Amino acid sequence: MKVQLSHPERQVDVKGPKRVRELLRDLNLIPEAHLVIRGDDLVTEDEMLKDDDVVEVRPVISGGSGSSGSFGLFRLFG
Repeated sequence: MKVQLSHPERQVDVKGPKRVRELLRDLNLIPEAHLVIRGDDLVTEDEMLKDDDVVEVRPVISGGSGSSGSFGLFRLFG
């Protein structure tokens, strides 16, 4: 499968089929800190990816408001 990664931006080929969690583990990425997108759909860790899939892996980026004490908002698509 073709995997497009952000930060740093690069594309890698990964042999499938495999679950999203396995893909992230193989790429040494923390599942809770990354989103996997296939087409226009966000896929879960349990979802099976096929060898001919094209997916994008993006880090989850959080931001805060500083002094307000809030935890900030997650920005899904950077």
